[in-house]
Amino acid sequence: MATPTKLRSIYRSFLRELPSRPLSERSRSPLQARIRNTIASESATPIEQAEQFLQYVKAQRMYATLLERYNPGMNMDEEERVRLTARRVGMDLPEEFLYTGAGQSGKGSRES
Repeated sequence: MATPTKLRSIYRSFLRELPSRPLSERSRSPLQARIRNTIASESATPIEQAEQFLQYVKAQRMYATLLERYNPGMNMDEEERVRLTARRVGMDLPEEFLYTGAGQSGKGSRES
């Protein structure tokens, strides 16, 4: 069986890897509660299994970080991606205008 110090260290490592929660939400997430209950349970927690899962969680966080870093347009909408691609090659897209109603032909407002 693992020592309480080792289990506490692993538990804290898990908490560092999980996404932080806003201060307004004082309660633990269901995943945090499950990990705490598993580590604190009376049954012998296999320390090797916990360390292996911790390594998996760290690898998943690093994978997500690298994916965002090397694929910056992944979370952009199509219009923003086209605009940035045009700027990359030295072009600017023409401004788009909205028709604001009758009586104001030729005038419009710039779309944000």
